[in-house]
Amino acid sequence: MRTLFHPSRHEIRLSAVLYALSDQIRLHIVRELARQGEQTCGNVDIPIPKSTLSHHFKVLREAGVTSTRIEGNQRLISLRRDDLHARFPGLLEAVLQA
Repeated sequence: MRTLFHPSRHEIRLSAVLYALSDQIRLHIVRELARQGEQTCGNVDIPIPKSTLSHHFKVLREAGVTSTRIEGNQRLISLRRDDLHARFPGLLEAVLQA
């Protein structure tokens, strides 16, 4: 099975996080995860092609905004709140409130 890249806490860069959050679809995904908690890829209801949605999940994961864990044949996505707060206190909260 392929291993998914997740930056460690100290590798998360502000420029990557801001880039990931600059897209309206990715911002919508983050808001949904903040509201509902961990979700499977299929439960995120956005009317775009699956391949495009997968790309957005990858950008968020590789920026350090989300974490993806594999359980059976499902991928569960959650926000990395603690890591983001440790690196950039208040950033995620400010983005979610904007």
